[in-house]
Amino acid sequence: MQFLALIGSVVLAFLGHLGRLAIFTLTALSHCVRPPIYPRLIGRQMIDIGYYSLPVVGLTAIFSGMVLALQSYTGFARFGAESAVANVVVISLTRELGPVLAGLMVAGRIGASMAAEIGTMRVTEQLDALTTLSTNPYKYLVVPRIIAGTLMLPALVLIADIIGVFGGFVVSAYKLGFNPAAYISNTYDFMQPLDVISGLVKAAVFGFTIALMGCYSGYYSKGGAQGVGAATTNAVVSSSILILTFNYIITELFFGT
Repeated sequence: MQFLALIGSVVLAFLGHLGRLAIFTLTALSHCVRPPIYPRLIGRQMIDIGYYSLPVVGLTAIFSGMVLALQSYTGFARFGAESAVANVVVISLTRELGPVLAGLMVAGRIGASMAAEIGTMRVTEQLDALTTLSTNPYKYLVVPRIIAGTLMLPALVLIADIIGVFGGFVVSAYKLGFNPAAYISNTYDFMQPLDVISGLVKAAVFGFTIALMGCYSGYYSKGGAQGVGAATTNAVVSSSILILTFNYIITELFFGT
């Protein structure tokens, strides 16, 4: 009976967290479409999420493209299909690697930052002070981050796609001996608009998820410095898991048979 009680308590706790997350999500979405809106706060978050995340996303993308070109060439050389390297690089980056890697990098950088900042405000009672001053914490803290994350991650992914394809081009043209004009021509001929669109849709969903989980983990943190640390960890882990989950779901919607 104790074992069954333990399982029941775990299930009830999970359902409680799931319900609280659903209420938090619906409340945040409702505030996103109702005034007042703080454009200055949204702009600040867009700079923090987009501009300051660009170096790490760019480095991840260019080395991913370079490694992908090398690995593809090594595999295809066994079958005499080296000309397919450009096709594999562009479709892999635009559909999967660009959105997923950018999402994971931003989750590690921004999701943790959001959870730590809002969690510190929670344990130091600054959120209660905002409410006392007639400032809605959702409007002031959550909405700008969700809007900025949803808008800026597609921009980051688009830049990451370009940088990653360029990295594959550099390796293919100057190390593997491909004709540069032929490589670029194969890339343009094989790439379809749906490949890029699906990646950008994934990026928007990932950006929303990262901002939501970062704000949610920080908003409900408790227990002082230890609670803030746990909230930061939960934000990164939950965002990463949801990114991989939504990646499969969106891929199935776009390309499933």
